[in-house]
Amino acid sequence: MENILKIKNKSINVLDCTLRDGGYCNEWYFGKDNIKKITAGLVEANINIVECGFLTQNISEYDENRTKFNDINQISKFIPKNREEKIFVCMMNYGEYNVEELPNFDGKSVDGIRVAFHKKDAVNALDICKKIKEKGYKVFVQPMVSLNYTCEEFLKIIDICNTIEAYAFYIVDSFGIMKRKDLIRLYYIVENRLNTSIVIGYHGHNNMQMAYANAQTLLDICGKRNIILDSSIYGMGRGAGNLNTELLIEELNDNFETGYQLKPLLNIIDEIITDFKNCNNWGYSLQNYLSAKYNSHPNYASYLDNKKTLSIDDMNQIFAIMDGEKRNNFDKPYIEQLYEKYMSRGKLDETHLEELKRILKNHKILILAPGKSIEKEIRKIKDFIDKEKPIVISVNFEYTDIKSDYIFIGNARRYRQMDMEKKHKFIVTSNVECLDVFLRIDYMKLLNSIQNVKDNSGLMLIKWLSILGIKKVYLAGFDGYSSDISNNYFDDKLSWIIKVNILKDKNIGLHSALEEFGKKIDIEFVTTRMYI
Repeated sequence: MENILKIKNKSINVLDCTLRDGGYCNEWYFGKDNIKKITAGLVEANINIVECGFLTQNISEYDENRTKFNDINQISKFIPKNREEKIFVCMMNYGEYNVEELPNFDGKSVDGIRVAFHKKDAVNALDICKKIKEKGYKVFVQPMVSLNYTCEEFLKIIDICNTIEAYAFYIVDSFGIMKRKDLIRLYYIVENRLNTSIVIGYHGHNNMQMAYANAQTLLDICGKRNIILDSSIYGMGRGAGNLNTELLIEELNDNFETGYQLKPLLNIIDEIITDFKNCNNWGYSLQNYLSAKYNSHPNYASYLDNKKTLSIDDMNQIFAIMDGEKRNNFDKPYIEQLYEKYMSRGKLDETHLEELKRILKNHKILILAPGKSIEKEIRKIKDFIDKEKPIVISVNFEYTDIKSDYIFIGNARRYRQMDMEKKHKFIVTSNVECLDVFLRIDYMKLLNSIQNVKDNSGLMLIKWLSILGIKKVYLAGFDGYSSDISNNYFDDKLSWIIKVNILKDKNIGLHSALEEFGKKIDIEFVTTRMYI
């Protein structure tokens, strides 16, 4: 079968970017055997263009299990010996690779290089594209966040692209914000100005569930122009993910009599991709919708969502106050500051503070967190309570089999789950909007210095008790986090899906914070420290 499928006097290419864009979901750690299986399966499925990963010098050393390469020759071992006229490519982010070190094309590795760049780097990036073309590679010009360009700016880079004689010029919906009318407008700008020898590409994301619909729109309007549609197996990609390759080829087979094979992709999904999705879910979500609504980098949505402290309305308000110039590139220190600024709002109500100090001073204190161990070791906890008669302070919940004297709440989402008839014993941090609670204390004073657990409610409670002069606390249900979310809470209703790598970082953070707090307050575990 020809590499480019001839359809009604035009040519349609499918470019699968699973090994590159999908890598945002697993740190590009597919495993060398899986990389080979995926590339071979894509060839078997008759996918026209296979993207093998990133070419970047922003890695300390090459790992053959990952699809980030610092030498183009490293990619060759993953390309099947029988290429069957398929095109193999990699992506280069502008500024991440010295093109002077790129060897001339010899047919042993990738055929083409996709150069991704932001508007501010467009002129310099196109000069890089020219040098890559001169070395014999097919050049794919990828102006990220294409909607950020004015008509004049877009025409300018199209003109340069014509001069370079690039292989393809792309409309890139980096943040998944394009509606049908946006794509049509950009397409006709490109179609009227771009040399007919250059292929028009479209790369979409699913933040607004428009990637598939936009691809169908492009198929309807492209006339005789040659086009490339980007997709990934099972939609694997950062945040909301990408256009699904398996859905796209079925559309093409049904309506354009193409010869794509679905079975190899279904096997890849079943044997490889599903495991990655179970560990680090991707797909449409309200968080990713918000990032698209505000034309913002999807990592902002991931950062805020991973906090698990914010309602959707809270996130919406944070996106709304973001500086427009900060939205296109993820700036972690900036979003951290913005998050803390938002969370620091709220008034204090410490009317009952002195009363509580007197009560706590004369009792042992048991902090009850919602880990699985409180269910598994309930007898141990009850024996401790019967013997020591402690003040029991639960964190963000109340356990039906153990009476809490007070309930400490540092999480707005958890607050909304609470029984409001118990407000008379709520100790709430100031970031949580509430009225008529027992105490409302200063959120900012309770933060620690470890980013992944900076405002962990259990740690905030320990720090607050230390500030009050408490010398010792006992912990139960303070387990840390398992990669199996069903093992994290005594009640599945409390569970949230969190990326595995973030759970690991949280466990490390909890360990470090407890060690640090232990220098000021004696901490003793009543139940097993399961994952910390």
